Amino acid sequence: MKLKALFLAASVATLSGCAVTSSPVGNALYTDVSGPVGVSNSAEASKLGKSCAHNVLGLVAAGDASIEAAKKSGNISTVSSVDGHGTSVLFLYSRFCTVVKGQ
Repeated sequence: MKLKALFLAASVATLSGCAVTSSPVGNALYTDVSGPVGVSNSAEASKLGKSCAHNVLGLVAAGDASIEAAKKSGNISTVSSVDGHGTSVLFLYSRFCTVVKGQ
Protein backbone atom coordinates (compact mmCIF):
# COMPACT_ATOMS: atom_id res chain seq x y z
CA MET A 1 0.00 0.00 0.00
CA LYS A 2 2.81 2.40 0.86
CA LEU A 3 4.50 1.65 -2.44
CA LYS A 4 1.29 2.52 -4.34
CA ALA A 5 0.95 5.79 -2.43
CA LEU A 6 4.58 6.68 -3.13
CA PHE A 7 4.17 5.85 -6.83
CA LEU A 8 0.96 7.93 -7.03
CA ALA A 9 2.63 10.92 -5.34
CA ALA A 10 5.64 10.71 -7.67
CA SER A 11 3.37 10.45 -10.73
CA VAL A 12 1.30 13.47 -9.72
CA ALA A 13 4.43 15.54 -9.01
CA THR A 14 5.96 14.56 -12.34
CA LEU A 15 2.90 14.98 -14.54
CA SER A 16 1.47 18.15 -13.02
CA GLY A 17 3.49 20.51 -15.22
CA CYS A 18 1.76 23.09 -17.37
CA ALA A 19 2.83 24.50 -20.72
CA VAL A 20 2.31 28.27 -20.49
CA THR A 21 3.92 31.15 -22.32
CA SER A 22 4.87 34.72 -21.61
CA SER A 23 1.91 36.98 -22.29
CA PRO A 24 1.13 40.66 -21.63
CA VAL A 25 -2.47 39.68 -20.74
CA GLY A 26 -1.95 36.40 -18.88
CA ASN A 27 -2.64 32.87 -20.03
CA ALA A 28 -6.03 31.36 -20.84
CA LEU A 29 -7.19 28.06 -22.32
CA TYR A 30 -5.98 29.45 -25.65
CA THR A 31 -3.53 32.34 -25.88
CA ASP A 32 -2.18 33.94 -29.06
CA VAL A 33 -0.76 37.41 -28.29
CA SER A 34 2.08 39.69 -29.26
CA GLY A 35 3.71 42.41 -27.22
CA PRO A 36 6.65 44.78 -27.33
CA VAL A 37 9.97 43.89 -25.75
CA GLY A 38 12.11 46.88 -26.76
CA VAL A 39 12.93 49.48 -29.39
CA SER A 40 15.97 51.51 -30.40
CA ASN A 41 16.59 54.86 -32.07
CA SER A 42 17.13 53.17 -35.44
CA ALA A 43 14.04 53.83 -37.55
CA GLU A 44 14.85 51.62 -40.55
CA ALA A 45 13.70 48.01 -40.44
CA SER A 46 13.93 46.26 -43.79
CA LYS A 47 14.75 42.83 -42.33
CA LEU A 48 12.93 40.52 -39.93
CA GLY A 49 14.29 37.61 -37.92
CA LYS A 50 12.42 35.15 -35.73
CA SER A 51 13.49 32.58 -33.15
CA CYS A 52 11.21 30.29 -31.11
CA ALA A 53 11.14 27.92 -28.15
CA HIS A 54 8.47 25.28 -27.52
CA ASN A 55 7.09 23.53 -24.44
CA VAL A 56 5.01 20.35 -24.36
CA LEU A 57 3.04 19.44 -21.22
CA GLY A 58 5.46 21.38 -19.07
CA LEU A 59 7.73 18.35 -19.39
CA VAL A 60 9.77 18.97 -22.53
CA ALA A 61 11.01 22.40 -23.53
CA ALA A 62 13.35 23.11 -26.43
CA GLY A 63 14.43 25.89 -28.73
CA ASP A 64 16.31 29.16 -28.76
CA ALA A 65 14.07 32.23 -28.53
CA SER A 66 16.96 34.61 -27.89
CA ILE A 67 17.44 37.96 -29.57
CA GLU A 68 20.79 36.77 -30.92
CA ALA A 69 19.16 33.75 -32.60
CA ALA A 70 16.50 35.99 -34.15
CA LYS A 71 19.18 38.42 -35.39
CA LYS A 72 21.07 35.54 -36.96
CA SER A 73 17.87 34.19 -38.55
CA GLY A 74 17.19 37.53 -40.25
CA ASN A 75 20.83 38.43 -40.94
CA ILE A 76 20.39 41.58 -38.84
CA SER A 77 23.27 43.61 -37.43
CA THR A 78 21.42 46.76 -36.23
CA VAL A 79 18.23 46.16 -34.24
CA SER A 80 15.26 48.54 -34.57
CA SER A 81 12.71 46.68 -32.45
CA VAL A 82 12.15 43.44 -30.58
CA ASP A 83 8.70 41.93 -30.08
CA GLY A 84 7.52 38.75 -28.40
CA HIS A 85 4.75 36.45 -29.59
CA GLY A 86 3.31 33.78 -27.34
CA THR A 87 0.91 30.95 -28.12
CA SER A 88 -0.50 28.49 -25.61
CA VAL A 89 -3.16 25.80 -26.06
CA LEU A 90 -4.96 24.26 -23.06
CA PHE A 91 -1.78 24.43 -20.96
CA LEU A 92 -0.59 21.45 -22.98
CA TYR A 93 1.54 23.16 -25.61
CA SER A 94 3.14 26.58 -25.72
CA ARG A 95 5.48 28.48 -28.01
CA PHE A 96 7.26 31.78 -27.47
CA CYS A 97 8.89 33.56 -30.40
CA THR A 98 11.17 36.58 -30.42
CA VAL A 99 10.74 38.78 -33.49
CA VAL A 100 13.58 41.19 -34.31
CA LYS A 101 13.33 43.93 -36.94
CA GLY A 102 16.31 45.92 -38.20
CA GLN A 103 19.07 46.27 -40.78
